[in-house]
Amino acid sequence: MLLKEELLFYSRQLGIPSWGAPAQEKLKNSRVFVAGTGGLGSPVLYYLAAAGVGTIIICDYDTIEITNLNRQILHRYGKIGYLKVDSAREALNELNPFITVTPVKEKLTAKNAGSIIGDPDIIIDCLDNFEARHIINRISVEKSIPLVHAGVAELRGQITFMHPPETPCLACFLDHKSPKKKPQVLGATAGVIGSLQAVEAIKHLAGFAPSLKNRLLFWDGLAMKFESISIKRNTRCKVCKNF
Repeated sequence: MLLKEELLFYSRQLGIPSWGAPAQEKLKNSRVFVAGTGGLGSPVLYYLAAAGVGTIIICDYDTIEITNLNRQILHRYGKIGYLKVDSAREALNELNPFITVTPVKEKLTAKNAGSIIGDPDIIIDCLDNFEARHIINRISVEKSIPLVHAGVAELRGQITFMHPPETPCLACFLDHKSPKKKPQVLGATAGVIGSLQAVEAIKHLAGFAPSLKNRLLFWDGLAMKFESISIKRNTRCKVCKNF
């Protein structure tokens, strides 16, 4: 049941056609695992919290550095040196006191990922390295948990919604090797793509069909245009071929 204050908090979205209290209660009862609280994680987490996702698990082991602050809008200058998950939890609890934010202060590895991720309703990839992305992809496939993937560089980004065997997994189309250098990123680029991740996740949790199954959406901020391509399962994929 939604509290009276919650009905007021979410009133501007409760009136969306086919939304109402039933969809809002689904969000309240949802559990989301967000890997990363940086450039992508900042808008994702803000909008999940603002939308009323009941339980948000945030996983990150980094501390805040001054170079993060052009894009990692969850965090503040005065929090430099703090653990990102602690800063994120504080910001989200200040925004919405009706949700539960659970910080996980660990690095995801092949050995611990299954126990750390658990059994959420959805996983959101807000990471900045390919190795960790492929670790959470494997858990997504093994546990049949939907995964919203995104990546950004400069003024460009990409996003897709994966849920094998209905869709490819990340390993079907993304290399395992990370670039040698971390990409330069305009902060607003992460804002655009992270916001799209939040929309896809919220739609799924509220009972609406995700729009990016079997599609990889690209955004070019210089040209200010979107394009998408169809993506298919790789029948020889070492991760999802047996699922």
